[in-house]
Amino acid sequence: MANVELILLQRVEKLGQMGEVVKVKPGYARNFLLPQAKAVRATKANRERFERERVNLEAQNLKRREEAERVAERVQGLAVVLIRQASEAGSLFGSVTARDLSDAATAAGLSITRSQVLLEQPIKTLGLSKVRVALHPEVTMILTVNVARSVEEAEKQARGEAVVPEKDEAPDLGPLFGQEEEATPAEA
Repeated sequence: MANVELILLQRVEKLGQMGEVVKVKPGYARNFLLPQAKAVRATKANRERFERERVNLEAQNLKRREEAERVAERVQGLAVVLIRQASEAGSLFGSVTARDLSDAATAAGLSITRSQVLLEQPIKTLGLSKVRVALHPEVTMILTVNVARSVEEAEKQARGEAVVPEKDEAPDLGPLFGQEEEATPAEA
C-alpha cells in the first residue's frame, strides 16, 4: 500500500517538526497521527488552511512549550517510590508500567497521563530507574523511580546502599542428589 502524505500540526519524535509534510504508512496515520490531531492529510485545502493558521498554531505551541518548561523546572529531580513484592534476587512479581508511574507522579504533585511516560520497557527489578516524561513534544524531563519492597528499603536505595545480594558467587549446594562426592586422597 502506498504511503500517505500528512502535514504535521506539532512536533512528532523521530518523524518531523510542525508544518512539515511527511509520508507515513496508512496505519500509522489512521490509528495514531490523525485521531490524536497531530497531523492532517496533505490535501490542497488543508495546505492552504494550515498556511492561514500557521501563526496561531505556532503561538499556541510556543505558549504550551513555555508552560511545560516552567513545570519541568519546578519539579526537576522529582523521585517517586513504588512499593512492590519481589523475590530475594530482586525480581518483581509483576512489573511497573507507565500507568503505575503516572499515578505515582500525580500523587507526588506532577499531573501527567500514562501516554506522557516514555517507558521503553516495563520495570521488572528492584532499584532506582530513570524514566523520561514528555511534558510537551519538545520538553522532556527525567523522573527517578525507586522500586522497593518496603519504605525502609527505598530509603536505603536512595542513599545508594545495595539491598539485593550480589551475584558474584553461587551458593555452595554440596553434592547433588544421586552423585557421590569424590574421595580425597586424605580420606582414602
